[in-house]
Amino acid sequence: MTQTNSQILNLTQWLNSDPGQTVISWETEKLDQIVANAFGFNALQIGLPAWDLLRNNRIRSKVILTDESEKNVTSTDQPKIIHGRLDQLPFPSCSLDLVILPHILECSQDPHQILREVERVLVYEGRVVISGFNPRSLWGLRNGMPFLNPWVPISNRNMVSVRRLKDWFKLLSLDIDRGHFGCYTPACKTEKWLNRWDFMNQAGDRWWPVAGGVYLLSAKKRARGMHLVGQLPKRKRRRSLANRRPAITSQRDITQLFNTEHG
Repeated sequence: MTQTNSQILNLTQWLNSDPGQTVISWETEKLDQIVANAFGFNALQIGLPAWDLLRNNRIRSKVILTDESEKNVTSTDQPKIIHGRLDQLPFPSCSLDLVILPHILECSQDPHQILREVERVLVYEGRVVISGFNPRSLWGLRNGMPFLNPWVPISNRNMVSVRRLKDWFKLLSLDIDRGHFGCYTPACKTEKWLNRWDFMNQAGDRWWPVAGGVYLLSAKKRARGMHLVGQLPKRKRRRSLANRRPAITSQRDITQLFNTEHG
């Protein structure tokens, strides 16, 4: 079992706890809002196959990609679950309209490579949505305390901060269009104490908006070095338009790919 696989399994177990269910509930609510108006032909969720985070999206072809062994995954038809490497996505370039990465970057040994793959497979104006734990929060502070058991099954050094993620987005021509922070309560293990501190969730967005325990960032893929067509000479204009055509033959080919099992 790889380190990434092991961390995802540990995270899945933690997400079934009381604080984990709080995280899933908050992320699902925000994701439903973000992906509701994302249109296109193909949508992909990477990791956490136990939760269908594409449920509120109206794209017809939906797939969940996981590197977990098949015995640990309950297969479903909608959305379809396929198995493969997360750092080598089994999809052609410019073929996906929406990609969701729930806590996958912080569970990976090479998160930047996964993000590069996501940028490769996204169409222009395609959307990527990423969730993660915020190391600069009460949860991050508790998770990094020495001589105490970790609060979440991910070390602070593996967490991808929002600032770091923004730098990666700039390198990959991904423009952030919205973001959310949530889960401002202290690190409480039971639903009873989480509810008692729930007032901090209402106050958090107003008084300390970047200190939430988890975050969601949404970004769109832009064409690198894009110029206005009217400002280009005719010869360069033809060349520019040719270079911007997707490297795939037809939508039918992509649909067939989504309907095929991957080993």
